[in-house]
Amino acid sequence: MEDTRGKLILVTGGARSGKSTFAENYAREASKRVVYIATAAGDDEEMRRRIAAHRQRRPKHFITIEERYYPHLVLEKEGRADTFILLDCLTLLLSNHLIKEAFREGGAERNQGEILDDAAEQERVMERILDYIGGLSLLLRSSPADVLVVTNEVGMGLVPEYPLSRVFRDLSGRANQIMASRADEVWFTVCGIPQRIK
Repeated sequence: MEDTRGKLILVTGGARSGKSTFAENYAREASKRVVYIATAAGDDEEMRRRIAAHRQRRPKHFITIEERYYPHLVLEKEGRADTFILLDCLTLLLSNHLIKEAFREGGAERNQGEILDDAAEQERVMERILDYIGGLSLLLRSSPADVLVVTNEVGMGLVPEYPLSRVFRDLSGRANQIMASRADEVWFTVCGIPQRIK
């Protein structure tokens, strides 16, 4: 039986490493209809400026859909063989879910240093998010569309000060491993130079 799924590509690297530029060029060269799933939310002025810069840089023919929590809904609707889906980015998706889940666990009344300071609470939150990421990765891998996911490598710096930040670092590393294990290609960008590592 013929394999009808598209290709799953993961692009990772540090901040300002050239990930998004490489991903957008990859999508442009695919010669397919491009659906860009943006997970960023313009909740403050800095993020609004960043989003505006990203929008201006993207080719005009890219169809942009903003979905900060559930990109699988876009994939289910738009994931066709003639389509290239670019999800930018997994790290912000994780951040969005982590903030929502942390406050669901009762963090609303606490300061940042106290949010997710309990090991059992951390594990519950991480497992709920990773369950979603696991399901999402399977959906991305089985889609008829080619799918490229941009993510950040956040584990190469200092150990974060607060429990919430450390959970975010650990969650990002685990989610990236899940995506990479299911990806057909994995690219690492550094200093604007992409290197294929899988």
